[in-house]
Amino acid sequence: MHDILKEGETCWRIAKAERLSIIVDAADFFRSAKSAMIKAQRSIYLIGWDFDTRIRLEPDGEKHGEWPDQLGSFINALARRNDDLDVRILKWDIGLINSFTRGETPFYLLKWIFDKRIHLKLDGAHPGMSAHHMKLLVIDDRVAFCGGIDMTVGRWDTRDHAENAPGRRSPMGFAQEPWHDATTCLSGPAAAALGEVARRRWKLATDEDLEPKECDGDPWPDGLEVGFEDVDIGIARTAPEYDDRKQIVEIETAKLAIIAAVKKTLYVESQYFASRRVAEAMAERLKEEDGPEIVLINPEGCEGYLEAKAMDSARIRLMKLVQDADRFGRFRLYYPVNDARTPIYVHAKMMFADDRVIKIGSANLNNRSMGYDTECDVILSAQEGQDVLREKIIATRDDLLAEHLGCSPEEVSEAIAAHGGSLIGAIEALNAKTGRGLLPVPMRDLTADEEIFAESDIADPERPSGVRYRASRFLKHRFGHKLKAAI
Repeated sequence: MHDILKEGETCWRIAKAERLSIIVDAADFFRSAKSAMIKAQRSIYLIGWDFDTRIRLEPDGEKHGEWPDQLGSFINALARRNDDLDVRILKWDIGLINSFTRGETPFYLLKWIFDKRIHLKLDGAHPGMSAHHMKLLVIDDRVAFCGGIDMTVGRWDTRDHAENAPGRRSPMGFAQEPWHDATTCLSGPAAAALGEVARRRWKLATDEDLEPKECDGDPWPDGLEVGFEDVDIGIARTAPEYDDRKQIVEIETAKLAIIAAVKKTLYVESQYFASRRVAEAMAERLKEEDGPEIVLINPEGCEGYLEAKAMDSARIRLMKLVQDADRFGRFRLYYPVNDARTPIYVHAKMMFADDRVIKIGSANLNNRSMGYDTECDVILSAQEGQDVLREKIIATRDDLLAEHLGCSPEEVSEAIAAHGGSLIGAIEALNAKTGRGLLPVPMRDLTADEEIFAESDIADPERPSGVRYRASRFLKHRFGHKLKAAI
């Protein structure tokens, strides 16, 4: 596989990560984020799609001393303890509506808007229907988290995804579904580069310039094992065309380059499978007699009526496209279940290509993530001769599969070897061993309503231009001429 990382094409910048860890599921992320923020000296940047100040960071009972566990109280305590600490929170403006509709108290949000040390801004610098979707946490420009996990309700879960886990409850006490997610923690120049990404986002949203603040601390989280050391990381972004800003499509370019270059196995986890460009690229590789296996992990279905109608319909259509091209039986689309056979919602956004590439971030396999929302991913690419790094990439992938299959990473590795390097063969052999497992997403015919959703990109546009026209066309088709005047 040739080098995937090319500044200005597949990534914005290549920077050294002195330490890099891949954090799977939000229990470990929330714990690590809390530990790192406690060590902050000068600055904390929280950039996200959503924040819920009511959530507990360690609902399983573990605590960091006397620090509050509720997110809002915890951030207030950080600012009270350290007069030199500057906290910046940037939240997607439309996401504020969610805060009120779900019953979240506006106290923290309103207070922070006018606070001198905790600065909350609502980011409305985006086209209509676009979302600020990247998820960044940067501490002192020395440690950064970049991935797919939001600090909001319904995200906390452990890797066993136990049925009725007591910690997996909403602030109102309601049980939440099992939830699978992932992010990264990294230090060194790569963390400083992500700090620059955060400051640029702040500037675009507020027109305020922020300067990096010098400090000499090490806010690496206590207890977080280092997975990789001294590796080059590519930082890739998506941003829509807006005002005088050009569209950024580094993530889409990187995904297509990875699919084109993979030789044996492509393992992907994503909340959606709705990008036609990605599906077509996969289909071309599956037509090859000696092309790669492609294993895609999705949730069983999307959340909410409209999202399920739009995104599940698009998935079925693209499944057919890919399966029609799969002449050699090398494509599988699965969803995970826990020991009670309850579906686990997949929110992770990860891509593993052979033993060469890991890509993790906020971008899904959908159109919005390719050109319409703001996203940020990090990409690790191993080179020839980096045998230890390549072994760690494979070990990380096998560890993820072990979580889904309810077995050990060693069992996964042995099963892959026993099936001639086939992920599909290993998965189907291990699936029968425990209650946990990966079940095939069923193929079915679309209903008339679903056909309309699948044909329209109204819920999942790729470009800002024409959204109003597409909305009008979709509603007219679906509901008739009565809505014409309203559009």
